[in-house]
Amino acid sequence: MVKDLILGTAGHIDHGKTSLVKALTGIDCDRLPEEKARGITIDLGFAHLNLNGMRIGIVDVPGHERFVKNMLAGATGFDLAMLVIASDDSVMPQTREHLEILKLLGIRHGLIALTKSDLADKETLELVELEIQELVAGTFLEGAPIVKTSVPQKMGIEEIKTRLGEIGALIESREEKAHFRMPIDRSFVVQGFGAVATGTVYSGQIQEGQEVELLPEGKILRVRSIQSHDAGVKECAKGQRCAVNLAGIDHHEIRRGQELVEPGYIIPSRVISVRLHCSKELKKPIKHRLPIRLHLGTSEIAGTISLLENDALAPGQWGMAQLFLESPATATWHQPFVLRNSSATVTLGGGHVVQPVARKIRRRHTHSLEMLNNLSRQEPEFRVKTAAWFSGYEGLKATNMPQVTGLEAGELEKIIPQMIQKGELAEVFKGSSKAKILDSELLAALEEKITKGLTAFHAANPLLSTHERGKVISQLDFVEDDGLVQETVEAMLKRKSLTGDQRRIGLASFKPKLTNNQRKLLEKIHLAHREGRFTPPAMDEFTAQAGGQVAQIKELFDICVLEGKLILVQDGLYLDYDVEAEMRKTVRGSLAGGKGMTVAELRDLLKTTRKYAVPFCEYLDKTEVTRREGDLRFLHS
Repeated sequence: MVKDLILGTAGHIDHGKTSLVKALTGIDCDRLPEEKARGITIDLGFAHLNLNGMRIGIVDVPGHERFVKNMLAGATGFDLAMLVIASDDSVMPQTREHLEILKLLGIRHGLIALTKSDLADKETLELVELEIQELVAGTFLEGAPIVKTSVPQKMGIEEIKTRLGEIGALIESREEKAHFRMPIDRSFVVQGFGAVATGTVYSGQIQEGQEVELLPEGKILRVRSIQSHDAGVKECAKGQRCAVNLAGIDHHEIRRGQELVEPGYIIPSRVISVRLHCSKELKKPIKHRLPIRLHLGTSEIAGTISLLENDALAPGQWGMAQLFLESPATATWHQPFVLRNSSATVTLGGGHVVQPVARKIRRRHTHSLEMLNNLSRQEPEFRVKTAAWFSGYEGLKATNMPQVTGLEAGELEKIIPQMIQKGELAEVFKGSSKAKILDSELLAALEEKITKGLTAFHAANPLLSTHERGKVISQLDFVEDDGLVQETVEAMLKRKSLTGDQRRIGLASFKPKLTNNQRKLLEKIHLAHREGRFTPPAMDEFTAQAGGQVAQIKELFDICVLEGKLILVQDGLYLDYDVEAEMRKTVRGSLAGGKGMTVAELRDLLKTTRKYAVPFCEYLDKTEVTRREGDLRFLHS
């Protein structure tokens, strides 16, 4: 099986990076007329090399300080780096900055090419080697091969290839089951074919004919065809340079910094949480609220930094921070990034993404910082639990879990059920398209809020066993998902910690403070109204049964209304809840088509008397079932 790797060049301007790549591959990476005219690399160049069962895609980056942003765009997806240092110049400013960027991006493999070695004597070469060893001490290049080269003399070219083969053999093969991502570094149009986007496949694989999503715009596109290393292919996997011919878009709509991804996998965000390292090369600390430029993938986004632990981060220190960005970033958990200052002249530091989609976190909030640290840990269970905690009542969906946890679907399918069984997570809306995972502690807190809310309602109305469900739920407006609250109530009803139905709920443990006689009279009042239908009994008919206590009878009628058994039509006049609904339905049906109705006709329709028909008509007007025009009632428009 062929191993695909990406090699990136790095180093100061005019140290011979492009010439060395051409000597290795036969490909001239300077494609722009301005590059040809000025003799310097301005933008990214690409070449490829087949070597001992490996396909090595090479990204040649510009060395001039003005084009560091282009270098950063090209550095996405490097597996190994070749630091190029000229023998006649030795270590220069961009040598140091490029090495710092490679460190911040987490590059772990590489070698050093000492170019123009024919222009320096033996003593100079020895001195330069000492300076290089001092430069790379403590970095991934400490102890890496230093190969003396000269392109005109064809010196060291074969040794570079040998060393690349040795280093490439040490790099682990790629995991191909991940979701597809490809940050775009270039776009152009091919006559007769349309828009083409190029990049290094960052994860997963892409196939001819599949749909991809263009982020951050969220546009769904179809892959017409694919090329890799100048050859047509059916698919392209992580570690390969890829040119994708896209249907459904003009090439002017595609730009560096966008990404092609598997649809629905990544949610762009203007706020991300990061673990940040302040570069040791800086002369002063990074300060809170400092304007920055974020380099993530191939994108460059302006924003502001919020330090969460202190007011400043000293050179060489690590700290938690949030980045508030002017445009959305497409990131995944643990993705490396680099920060530069707002004028793009100084590399401030870098690190990795902890929360690719975040909300503002209160500074110096101990628990939030503790949870962020948990989220940056490698243990999968910690990350899943913490990601669920941060997602709050929005919860985690299967589609966005890989983005926020760094775990693929196969891993999550094993971990999630185990954590649910342990009681660490809870699944709601199971089996539906709304299914999501919540931190079980948050769900328990929601149940506690429902219980506390009902306790307060019961305290205010000690004679009522249930309360209007909508009023109880309205107290929980901190949960945006009303369906989640309803599902939680249903679960509590099923467990019998609550009692009630779709209209009214109460605590199962609450016992209304009614005497047996009061409870019997309450049921009698309700039954009499149900049987009386549209000729209900008057309130005073029950006074004698209450020992002549009018106030007690009024209170019992109020309880019937609050419990949803009766509807108040007019002072002293009530209808059974279901009978009132029947009246509305019957009147609407009779008035359909624009017909009008008198009080007498309504009396006959409901088989009642004028004593009740008049207040019924006024009630229907008040509740906007009907509208009155003279002596007639019509359906309310």
